[in-house]
Amino acid sequence: MKKIGVLSLQGDVSEHVSSMEKAVEKMELDAFVEAVSSEERLRDVDALVIPGGESTTLGKLIHMYGLAEVIMDLVKRDKPVMGTCAGMILLASRVEDNKYALDLMDVEVERNAFGRQRESFEKDISIKGFRGKYHAVFIRAPAIKRTWGVCELMAEVGGRGVMAKQGNLIVLSFHPELVHDTRVQELFLGLLD
Repeated sequence: MKKIGVLSLQGDVSEHVSSMEKAVEKMELDAFVEAVSSEERLRDVDALVIPGGESTTLGKLIHMYGLAEVIMDLVKRDKPVMGTCAGMILLASRVEDNKYALDLMDVEVERNAFGRQRESFEKDISIKGFRGKYHAVFIRAPAIKRTWGVCELMAEVGGRGVMAKQGNLIVLSFHPELVHDTRVQELFLGLLD
């Protein structure tokens, strides 16, 4: 049985657990989803979601609890890892003023690219490989300024990148855990070996 972990330090943890459970059920996978926060429990996940929240706080906690090396090891072992909003900032190779970036994905990210909290919005977007539009929720959202190497941009809003994939890594500016559509979670779970 596969274990899908949702990093439980800060952010939309319960929402991610619930939406992943729906996708697991829909796909009839032999898997379970749980919130993880300790090094020991994080080491044995088969896939990991790093949720949104406040990226500096989340980064500090990841480093304080010695989880950065564990996350990097998961990526080296080709385990699927998905970062949403703050999670995207933390997985990026380049982010202005973020000493906590893990430098795991070939993306340059701009924090709060669409504005502050009051500029949060919802928009129907096109995602490469998805049939029909996807209703996306953006909250103090970052954006992908550029990608390089094998990193593939999968969605844009107003000329700014909002979703990218590189091997078993997926990053999103938006919050898939806040909508009923589970296609993003299914794409992620499809990366399990």
